[in-house]
Amino acid sequence: MAAMFTCCLNCCGDGGSGHIPLKEMPTVQLDTHHMGTDVVIVKSGRRICGTGGCLANAPLHQNKSYFEFKIQSTGVWGIGVATQKVNLNQVPLGRDTNSLVLRHDGSVYHNNEEKNRLPANSLPQEGDIVGITYDHVELNLYLNGKNMHCPASGIRGTVYPVVYVDDSAILDCQFSDFYHTLPHGFEKILFEQQIF
Repeated sequence: MAAMFTCCLNCCGDGGSGHIPLKEMPTVQLDTHHMGTDVVIVKSGRRICGTGGCLANAPLHQNKSYFEFKIQSTGVWGIGVATQKVNLNQVPLGRDTNSLVLRHDGSVYHNNEEKNRLPANSLPQEGDIVGITYDHVELNLYLNGKNMHCPASGIRGTVYPVVYVDDSAILDCQFSDFYHTLPHGFEKILFEQQIF
């Protein structure tokens, strides 16, 4: 009996040679390895200021992703999705095939072409929350939880959430613990190992 108890302690109970530590899942946040040279990232990878763009640290692998941005201070800004080939020092984004973004003026740009536009009475203001859904075909926009019915498409390849700022704009990113209810069928961004 004592031998069985000792075996159990050695394998399971005392954290000795049989203990296998659990790997903590990474947190989705802005990626300081993929940002413009004049960008400042603070608040544990959730706030962007300065000048330029930044990608999130997780690509959108799952079928239907959702994330949010809160406008803390207005200025020139843009939010959407981009590939890792995007030039994060050149704002505004949306000038080439590597980004699809909503700009501060309500226009949605991809490949230097306006793909859609928010209604004139629905331009995001300081304090507003802009939600984004992406399903590998279409990007859709939500303003303070309301669907803006402003779809845009055209980007190809592996994409990441992207945000850019200029002219004193400050934006906060929400990749979990959202301000608004997720649209039906969409979920927070998952790292690839979380999907399987």
